[in-house]
Amino acid sequence: MQNLRWVLNLLFVSSLLVHTSSQIICSGQDRAALLAFKSSIITDTTGVLSSWVGKDCCNGEWEGVQCNPSTGKVTNLVLRNSLNEPTLYMKGTLSPSLGNLGSLQVLFISGTKFITGSIPNSFSKLTSLTQLVLDDNSLQGNVPSCLGHLPFLEILSLAGNRFSGVVPASLGSLRSLSVLMLARNSLSGPVPVTFKNLLKLQTLDLSFNLLSGPIPEFIGQFQELTTLDLSSNRFSGGLPVSVYNLVKLQDMSLRRNDLTGPLSDRVSNLKSLSSLDLSSNKFIGHIPSSITRLQNLWSLNLSRNHFSDPLPIVGSRGFPSLLSVDLSYNNLNLGAVPSWIRDKRLTEINLAGCKLRGAFPKLRRPHDVTSLDLSDNFLTGDVTAFLANMTSLQRVKLSKNQLRFDLSKLKLPEGVSTIDLSSNLVTGSLSSLLNNDTSRFLEEIHLTNNQISGRIPDFTESLNLKVLNIGSNKVSGQIPSSISNLVELVKLDISRNHITGVIPQGLGQLEQLNWLDLSINALTGRIPDSLLNIKAMKHVSFRANRLCGLIPQGRPLNIFPAAAYLHNLCLCGKPLPPCRKTTK
Repeated sequence: MQNLRWVLNLLFVSSLLVHTSSQIICSGQDRAALLAFKSSIITDTTGVLSSWVGKDCCNGEWEGVQCNPSTGKVTNLVLRNSLNEPTLYMKGTLSPSLGNLGSLQVLFISGTKFITGSIPNSFSKLTSLTQLVLDDNSLQGNVPSCLGHLPFLEILSLAGNRFSGVVPASLGSLRSLSVLMLARNSLSGPVPVTFKNLLKLQTLDLSFNLLSGPIPEFIGQFQELTTLDLSSNRFSGGLPVSVYNLVKLQDMSLRRNDLTGPLSDRVSNLKSLSSLDLSSNKFIGHIPSSITRLQNLWSLNLSRNHFSDPLPIVGSRGFPSLLSVDLSYNNLNLGAVPSWIRDKRLTEINLAGCKLRGAFPKLRRPHDVTSLDLSDNFLTGDVTAFLANMTSLQRVKLSKNQLRFDLSKLKLPEGVSTIDLSSNLVTGSLSSLLNNDTSRFLEEIHLTNNQISGRIPDFTESLNLKVLNIGSNKVSGQIPSSISNLVELVKLDISRNHITGVIPQGLGQLEQLNWLDLSINALTGRIPDSLLNIKAMKHVSFRANRLCGLIPQGRPLNIFPAAAYLHNLCLCGKPLPPCRKTTK
């Protein structure tokens, strides 16, 4: 949606009225309306509203307020904050007084995070409004029907709130609407039939709701549509044939619904399409060969459906712009990676669960690949030489295969952030992967269920690891005290190994940790009280070790289930039975 935000910014800037030094002082009614809104905000860490002082709200010093210099009436109120700044927010409600800004054309109250309550019915009086953007707040209740009474509205975005109930049919009266975004709420029911009137729509985003029923046939009448996102809902039935009439459509995402039926040969009519995501549905049949004629398609995701063999034959002119392909988890029995995937200049290749067999495939342009997922197949042998040639690689997932090689031979490209080799036959020591030369870009290591041996190496301060999964191996020795250097660590799983010694106090310095599994090892001593410093913890397991003594009595350790502490020597205290005096 980055392109959409750019468009919104452009439309907003183009709508601003130019300030002049000769402007009239602001309307008393408008000033009163703004101050009433200010008083309804009980907390403002952005500091924006602190600039709203003095009698003239049009003097350029009231941040976010623009006026018509000829009339002194407020035309634009723009309060926007980035979601990436968690300490900047507003807490309060939308004052009904905003409905008294009778000349308002642009209203942005976006990203405040904690403005709650409903949209006041008084907003129906804002009949000059062309842009209403209230996204990424905490607004709730029903989307009010009165919004359908704003005849000049071109942009309506209520995304990222807590709205529930059905989408009001009155929104179908907004015949000037070009952008409608209701994503990331809890809206339910079907798409209103009245939406057939929204013939100027360029962007329709209803994603991440609870909407159901079929995708309406009238969507094919939206001839100006460039972005259609209905993902993560409960839509069912087939893809309406009319969709293939959307010749200006560039981005279509229908992922995570209950859509079924075949994909029509008419998909080639979508000549402007650049991104198509139909993943996690129940589509059936063959992938139509006509799809290869889409000249602008760069991203194709058909994963987690029921598409079957054979794949379309792709000639030298097929998929000329394709950069990313995901065919994972369909009813495909590929055997080998198709030649057109091996030969194309692709940046992302995802063929998980496609029944690939034999040696690791040779790619014609390995240097272009940034993301590779060939997990859950039947690949065998050594992949180290292939991975070394993928100089642009950032993410690689090869889990659940039959790969057999020694970690000492693995030389990861500098930019790799995630590597997943779980459930293979990998041998060797972790020290060849984690050492002074380990890239600062490496964030996730998944080596669960292999034959890794040796000790856990020391961790340097330069490491930025967030996930370390080495469970179900043959790792021995102690947990190094230098684990305290992994200050970014979110998940640590060293279960089902041969780890001995005590749990280091420094583990309590990992304040980001929310998953800790030390189970089924030979750890001794006590569970250190320092772990009480980790307030983010959601899962722990110390099960089946040789630990003894009082479980630290504080949140979160004493509220986890007893199963997390069973089968040790003499652990005691909540959630286990109380300690005897000699045990404490």
